Amino acid sequence: MINGRKRHLAVDMRGMALAVMVTPAAPHDSIPARDRLFRLRLPHPELAVAWADSAYGGTLVGWSHTFLGITLKTVPRRKDQDGFAVLAKRWRAERAISWIMRARRNVRDHERLISHSEAHITWTFITLMVRRLTRPPRPPRTSPHPVEPVKAVGRPQPVRLRMQQPTIRLAPTALR
Repeated sequence: MINGRKRHLAVDMRGMALAVMVTPAAPHDSIPARDRLFRLRLPHPELAVAWADSAYGGTLVGWSHTFLGITLKTVPRRKDQDGFAVLAKRWRAERAISWIMRARRNVRDHERLISHSEAHITWTFITLMVRRLTRPPRPPRTSPHPVEPVKAVGRPQPVRLRMQQPTIRLAPTALR
């Protein structure tokens, strides 16, 4: 297993991957972020705003606005926060990371080359995106307890509720 690598993800509002980058863990996050933002801007010229971890702040905010026209907004942690907590806007990237961890190959980094690690993560995202984009649309959500109409003959009758059977999902579907 290769230790000391960081995975940088750029995802859209639905959690679909826009860009993947794997770097050595030694440099600070803001150093490879310039390259990542530049490579993200080329295929996505419509990109106007990006939310990022507070590690991507500092001079990167001004640089991205000046040279790329991207408004980089950092999402800071609360002062009293200890450990991990879900933060607004950042939870989409955290959710995408959990999606790629469902593929066993991405749990540990066994690849010698960084490009191979990026390829495996990209491959996982392609599989996820194809499934989500080709999934049939869900039917509109109904109330959990549909009400039967009351007959208007004679005296009023009580309303009868019909319970739906609960659906329980025991395990996530396996990636193929």
